[in-house]
Amino acid sequence: MILKHNKLIVLIAASMVCFISLNSCKHDPILGDDPITPIDSTDVSNPIDSTDNPVDTSGTPCDPEVVYFELDVLPILRSNCAFGGCHDEATAQDGVILTSYTSVMNTADVEAFDLDGSDLYEVITENDEDKRMPPPPNIPLNSAQINLISKWILQGAKNETCNPGAGGCDTTAVSFADEILPVINTNCFGCHNDDVPNAGISLASYEQIKSTAEQGLLYGVISWSPGYEPMPFGAQSPLPQCTIDQIESWIAAGAPKN
Repeated sequence: MILKHNKLIVLIAASMVCFISLNSCKHDPILGDDPITPIDSTDVSNPIDSTDNPVDTSGTPCDPEVVYFELDVLPILRSNCAFGGCHDEATAQDGVILTSYTSVMNTADVEAFDLDGSDLYEVITENDEDKRMPPPPNIPLNSAQINLISKWILQGAKNETCNPGAGGCDTTAVSFADEILPVINTNCFGCHNDDVPNAGISLASYEQIKSTAEQGLLYGVISWSPGYEPMPFGAQSPLPQCTIDQIESWIAAGAPKN
């Protein structure tokens, strides 16, 4: 119990350091000499050419009842916690690193099947702003994000993997509410909201997301295209190809609020 209390104090102390070091997580989109031409969503004769980026349909399909660390949990931690000045590998405030499954399990005091015994869960649900992670002015995790992390812990805090494109990738009638917004909220919102609009970009509303998409910036950064800073920030690999193709299809359809 004393050990758990000491670890909680470490995480709380780290949150205070993060408050002081918020500017460390800022980044600027890098646009080269030959930026991507924005997609003309009004040209219905311009269908998406997915032949250059075929979707990998191999591997294990994702079970909607399972929370996957790499797909669901790590993007939340990376967007809200694992940046310079807080819990990336270079900073590692108070030894807490939230950039990989191994580092999370070794440093964040996650107890499989036990929410009360997991300091990571305790600090993201803390009501006291002086103790909460992520610290103000960063916004707290929303209920959907907290539920994902808690479900992952209750499922055993495993490192199971799946391929969202396994069995095929549906890019027809992509829904903003069902496909696009969850990806933005999980991977981008922590760094691009109205309170902390890194690089001057907020993705807090449909209108802001659509504007970024119509400029060609959204697709440019998530597809790791030349001349753009790869996003999500700090990721070791791009989003799943199926996810990228769905976002591209949604943009080409006029980025509808559907």
